[in-house]
Amino acid sequence: MTAKHAPINVAIAGFGTVGRSVARILTDGTHPLLRLTHVYNRDVERKRVDWVPSDVVWTDDFQTILTSDVDVVVELIGGLDPAAEWIEKAVQAGKSVVTANKQVIAHLGPKLISIANEARRHLRFEAAVAGGIPIIHSLQEGLAGDSLSKIWGVLNGTCNYVLTKMEFDQVSFDDALREAQELGFAEADPTADVDGFDAQAKLAILSTVGLGRQVDASSIPLQTISTIEPVDFLYARRLECTIRQIAQAELDEDRTDAIRAWVKPTLVPLASTLAHVEGSRNIVVVEGKFCGETAFSGFGAGGDPTGSAVVSDLELIARRGATAPSNDRPGISSSVIQECVTPYYARFVVTDRPGVIASLAEVFSRHGVNIDCVLQEPGWPKDELPFVIALESCGSTTADEALGEAAAFDFNVRPPLWLPILTSREPRP
Repeated sequence: MTAKHAPINVAIAGFGTVGRSVARILTDGTHPLLRLTHVYNRDVERKRVDWVPSDVVWTDDFQTILTSDVDVVVELIGGLDPAAEWIEKAVQAGKSVVTANKQVIAHLGPKLISIANEARRHLRFEAAVAGGIPIIHSLQEGLAGDSLSKIWGVLNGTCNYVLTKMEFDQVSFDDALREAQELGFAEADPTADVDGFDAQAKLAILSTVGLGRQVDASSIPLQTISTIEPVDFLYARRLECTIRQIAQAELDEDRTDAIRAWVKPTLVPLASTLAHVEGSRNIVVVEGKFCGETAFSGFGAGGDPTGSAVVSDLELIARRGATAPSNDRPGISSSVIQECVTPYYARFVVTDRPGVIASLAEVFSRHGVNIDCVLQEPGWPKDELPFVIALESCGSTTADEALGEAAAFDFNVRPPLWLPILTSREPRP
C-alpha cells in the first residue's frame, strides 16, 4: 500500500518575478501536496494580488514566518545579506528551505548544508543553476552511478542572448544589451551577467555537486563579454567557430586538491552542441567515466522556468517528508588552477602601416608562441583596421604576457582582444 502524504505548508519570501510564478503554480490546483500559506515581501501591500487565495497571510515581518506552522520556506529575496541569515534561521526554526539564490549557495552552501543536515531539514537549490533545467537533481541522482570529471556549458541566458543577437544581426554589444534589457532578459545593472559573476557562482555550485570539489567561487577566473564586437563573429566564422560565454570546470589528473576552472567568452566550433544554443537558452554538458558526455539544455532563466524548478524541489520534499533530508555533503575543499593550455584568438584594431605583423610576430616568437594563421577581411578603413592572429596552443600565462606586450604598440587603436578557442580536443594542461 502506498503511504499517503499530508500537504505541506509553504511560505514564499520575495514576491518578485520568480515568487509570482511560484505562487501561480502552487495555486493552480495541480500540486495537492503543496499549500501556499504565507507571502513575505518588503512593503508587502504594494505586492498583494487578488488571484492568491484569501486565506494566505501577507507579511513584511519575516519573524511571522519563523513562528508559523510553515513547513518549507522558499527564499527568493536574492543577494547574500540577509538571505543567508534568514535561511539559517528558518532551518533552526524547524523549516526546510528551497532557494534560487546562487550567490548564497556558491559562497555559503557547504556551511548551510551542514546546518540543515544537523537540523534534519532539507536545503534544496535546483533553481539556483540553469533555471528550468533539472541539472542539480540529475547530478545528485540521475548520474550518481557515474564518476564525473568535467562540467562545461553556457550558464547565463543574458550573455547568450546578447552574443547571439550580435552574431545574427551584426549589432554592437551596447545595442544587443539594450534590447535584452527591454525584453526583460537583462537587469538594469547587467554587471553580474556580462562580467561573468553569475556564471562563476553557478559553476562553483556545479563543481561541488557534480565533481565533489568545493571551491571559492571568487577564485574562478573571469573575462567580460563587453569587449566583443560584431567583427569578431565574422572572423570566428573564418575559423569555423562562433562565440559563447563558456563556463568550465575539470578535475586535474595530477592533483586531487585542485580543479581547472574558468568563465570566459570563447570560440566554439560550429559543429559543437554549444554553438547551437541560441537566445536565452542554457546548456550544461557533463563528462563521465562510464556514460561519456551527457547534455542538458533548456531555458536557464525567467520566472516560469525558475519557478518550475522551485516547485519541483517542493514536490520532492513533500514526497520524502520534511524531516528526512537528502542533502549532499560538501565536497573536498579545493583550489582553482589558473593556468590553462589552449589555442587563442587574438583580434587587433590598428592604424595600418608597414611592419605591424612583423612587430607582433616578433613578440610571439620571443615568448615561444607559434602563429597558426593571420586573417584580414577586406574593405575596412586603414586607420581602424581589424585583423586576427590565431595562436597555436600555449599556456594562458604565456598568452597574457605576450598579448599584454603586444597591446603596448602605438599602432593599436584600442586594446587587443584575446579569447580561448575550444577545439575537438577540449583544453587540457
